[in-house]
Amino acid sequence: MGTADSTGEAERLAALLSTLKERSGLSYGALGKRLHLSASTLHRYCNGDAVPADFAPLNRFARLCRATPEELVEVHRRWILADAAREQRGKGAGGAAGGAAPAADPGTPADPPDADDTPKSPETPDTSETEEPQDTAETPDSPSAPRPRPRRRLILAATAGVIAVAATAALLVGRLVDDGAGAGAGQAAGAARGPVASPEAAESPSPSPSGSASGKPSASPSPSGTPGASPGSTAEAKPAAPAPTGVPFHASVRAHAWENQCSQRYLVDREPDAVRPPPVEQDAPAWVAAMGAVSADEQVVEVTLQGKGSETVVLQALHVRVVRTGEPLPWTDYGTGVGCGGGVALRTFDVDLDQGSPAARAAEGQRPFPYKISESDPEMFRVTAHTGGRDVSWYLEVEWSSGERQGVFRVDDRGRPFRTSASAGRPAYDYPPGASEWSEHQPG
Repeated sequence: MGTADSTGEAERLAALLSTLKERSGLSYGALGKRLHLSASTLHRYCNGDAVPADFAPLNRFARLCRATPEELVEVHRRWILADAAREQRGKGAGGAAGGAAPAADPGTPADPPDADDTPKSPETPDTSETEEPQDTAETPDSPSAPRPRPRRRLILAATAGVIAVAATAALLVGRLVDDGAGAGAGQAAGAARGPVASPEAAESPSPSPSGSASGKPSASPSPSGTPGASPGSTAEAKPAAPAPTGVPFHASVRAHAWENQCSQRYLVDREPDAVRPPPVEQDAPAWVAAMGAVSADEQVVEVTLQGKGSETVVLQALHVRVVRTGEPLPWTDYGTGVGCGGGVALRTFDVDLDQGSPAARAAEGQRPFPYKISESDPEMFRVTAHTGGRDVSWYLEVEWSSGERQGVFRVDDRGRPFRTSASAGRPAYDYPPGASEWSEHQPG
């Protein structure tokens, strides 16, 4: 390769560097400060007067000028050609006096570049910038005349070319012979082709803090598409949709729903002067937790279920599960209010906890299960459980199905069973409107 070829490769590299520099809007001084290089060194690179012995400075320069990935590859390619041309010229000249060909410039960043910014060969030594080299005439006796070096640059250039060809071939083959996932337009080489699980598939089986799920999904259908399809086939196999997981609906549970302000009573193991005034319905969970209270005689649980998408979920049945049962608690009975009137019973489903196998029975006029829910068609179930002579811990289970999937969803009090105890024979107190303390319950 002659001097003209060497100079031409350097000029093509310089033209690209100059374009990036002009587009960045930064001066040579500003770029030099960020790259730890002198402004004159960068000027020589962009004019084609010098080619750095290492690619790292140009890589950092191009990135600082916001070069695109394609432009970074092109800068690297032109540097390989320019560096190889200079090496070939140095060997061919055999130490003869040099012409106008660019000199090797040892200028590199004073601090080592980041690993991901240095695509150089491990065989290429790093050199630190000391002083701006000047263009001098090369003579055989000159100590600065370039000495013939091993053909590592030519090997590097050839290796880069082979890698580029191999990568292009792999990309073409990957687009023709897809493994069933299908390649999208503009997809980067090496990107994952398989389906990506949706956030819904990664969530906990419990769709809300008020409930937990014990899903029993059926086997997922086999993926569509034929992996061994002919490369010349025009119809690409569609990726198999990820098998749905988790419960396909949201659940909202109110463990202490009241029929009215005066309907609910609680057992508390405290004397009246140590019990807070009764709460309003929305504050009942906090009051129950603070007082260690247990629902007296009956407990109303309100469950709202809403589908997560357009698919229909069939709620097959509602079951009652008893965790434990024992003698009624010997605690004091406290009412949430007096003088509210009879109220209207909203017993959608009634549960008699005193039975051997309690069941959720639809109240008169209420249709039994199954029900259907979706995102636009939720359902609210009101369950009233009562006992006249036991202390019972219990929870509910909802059987559901959606397509080929089915499971059981547990409804409880934030991970704990509901607890209801009879209050017959226990001291009872009320908190009349306007009162400042508890007073003994007056029957009637």
